[in-house]
Amino acid sequence: MLPKLVSAVRDSATDLLRLGLSFADGAPLPMAMVEGSGHFVRYINPAFCQLLDVRKDDVLGLRLGDLLPKNDKCLSLLDRVSRTGMPACHTEEEHSTTHPLFWSYTMWQVIAHERPQGIMIQVTETAELREKTLAMNEALMLGSVRQHELTEASNTSNASLQMEISERKLAENALKQAQAQLKHHAEELEELVAERTSELTVTNTRLEASVDFIKKGKEEYRLLLLESQITQKKLSFLTRQIITAQEEERKEISRELHDGVVQTLVAINIKLSALFNEATATQKRKLARIQQLVKDSENEAHRFARELRPAVLDDLGLIPALRGYNSSLQERKKIKIKLTAFEGVEALGSNERTVLFRVAQEALTNVVRHARATQVEMMISKSLGAIRMEIRDNGKSFPVEKTFLAKNPKRLGLVGMKERIEMVGGTLAIESTPGKGTTVRVQVPFSPKESLQ
Repeated sequence: MLPKLVSAVRDSATDLLRLGLSFADGAPLPMAMVEGSGHFVRYINPAFCQLLDVRKDDVLGLRLGDLLPKNDKCLSLLDRVSRTGMPACHTEEEHSTTHPLFWSYTMWQVIAHERPQGIMIQVTETAELREKTLAMNEALMLGSVRQHELTEASNTSNASLQMEISERKLAENALKQAQAQLKHHAEELEELVAERTSELTVTNTRLEASVDFIKKGKEEYRLLLLESQITQKKLSFLTRQIITAQEEERKEISRELHDGVVQTLVAINIKLSALFNEATATQKRKLARIQQLVKDSENEAHRFARELRPAVLDDLGLIPALRGYNSSLQERKKIKIKLTAFEGVEALGSNERTVLFRVAQEALTNVVRHARATQVEMMISKSLGAIRMEIRDNGKSFPVEKTFLAKNPKRLGLVGMKERIEMVGGTLAIESTPGKGTTVRVQVPFSPKESLQ
């Protein structure tokens, strides 16, 4: 209803404006309408066209200042009417003829849709008293010759005036009807505005309640996020402590296996060798089997000790430890492992070298258990400010992101690798593509005190 009402009001105002311009078309006085700060000609009646000796289509859209004499005060008057909204009049003398002419400008603002639409200009020409006297004497001399013409002109003017009066009355009646309709529409509009205002008040109240609820929710979310971040930091710190403790425990167990269990097995084997020399043939066969079992146990204990914490990692460095582990794995699992290493990696600290060894150990374990690969290539190189280790296999691929997010034991090894790398400020990236295998890339900071060749 409201859009129709507004549209009707606008149509009425537009019709009135068009009606006024149609009256101006028949007016004997020059009239024109300009709009905008540049005073562009929007409308011009035939009388104005005749005054300027121009065609209507050639004038519309031009600046009024381009059609008037230079320095004409009409333009400044237009600016004042446009600025104040008050009507104004001005008379200006023109000396371009034998006898001076006086041009009178009357201007007023045109309003439609409660907004200014432009400025209407009416021009009249007044001659000096001398010119009027000469015209009157000439009219008297012509007397009878002009009497008939003057009478006809008077009748024509009267008829035109009567028509103009009738049209003006019609316009006044139409204006009264339009005003009555506008008043009725305004009353309806006020009722609609009141109704909509009430609805908006209710809506605003609900919106304010919703905003308060959202603010509380955001605050609760912020507190939960902060608590989650604190918990994550605590868990990360705890994980690092656990990894450090595990590494120390592995080192201790490895040392005990090597110094205790392995030495005990060696001593048992020596005793069995002594008994072997004194035993009978039957006893020797039994002792030989026992010696082999003890030797196998000794080898297993050595292997467990190396996997827990290879002594060569602390004594000789990362590269010999990796070569020893790779050699043992190749013998047991029939897999080919190629190692290419940058010797300067030994300049890393003990923690960094241990992390690289554990990541390589976990990656190779995953290759053996899950990838079913036949070849593995391990490369350790130096990059700008870092040591980079890359382990690439030709086995089965797996969904990396899904495995990291999944709640299953397989992700624990990957998470452990990531935690270890982050402990020393490094980064871990895993790529797995069907048909191309899996690549594990590790990078740890490296800034040796002196340059390495």
